[in-house]
Amino acid sequence: MTPKILVFAGSIRTGAYSGQTADAAMKELAQQGAEVTRISLVDYPLPIMDEDLEREKGIPENVYRLGRLIAAHDAVLIASPEYNASIPPLLKNTIDWVSRLSKDNGKPLRPWAGKPIALCSSSDGNFAGIRGLYHLRAVLMNCKADIITPQCSVARAQDAFDTDGSFRDERTQGMMEAVCRGLIERAKLTSTRVGA
Repeated sequence: MTPKILVFAGSIRTGAYSGQTADAAMKELAQQGAEVTRISLVDYPLPIMDEDLEREKGIPENVYRLGRLIAAHDAVLIASPEYNASIPPLLKNTIDWVSRLSKDNGKPLRPWAGKPIALCSSSDGNFAGIRGLYHLRAVLMNCKADIITPQCSVARAQDAFDTDGSFRDERTQGMMEAVCRGLIERAKLTSTRVGA
């Protein structure tokens, strides 16, 4: 079985370090034999999560689009920046909206439940965004996701990438290889992909 893995960053800023980290993860996953889908959350704009809005207008179509995409993959890798030692609002809002799904055209749809997820972070400082991953891990665990233990945190990200997008530091590259290997192994063991 070739695992299908969805990769996205928690930022849509041009040149975001999390986007570069997601690109590096995509390349490493592909090298290790996964079929990778790389998306940007800019293509799935959402309003701020609001139960009044949901009651009045229903769950936005972009939530269903994302939910179906997550469900159609064996695993997910998220590369997140850190905002004030926590989760960026774009990513938190996306996770919260997707967690509202329970059915799609009468069929069960709980995209996060049991889904293997790998977490990466990046920042321009020495903490490498790791503080935000504690919060992100907790949120996804509450959504019943299956978060793997290995993670990759990219410190001093402004100097971490070569011109071809690869990591300059062998230690960081080793962390990324371990994360991707762990996610692929978990995906093969626990696939809940719709149509798998």
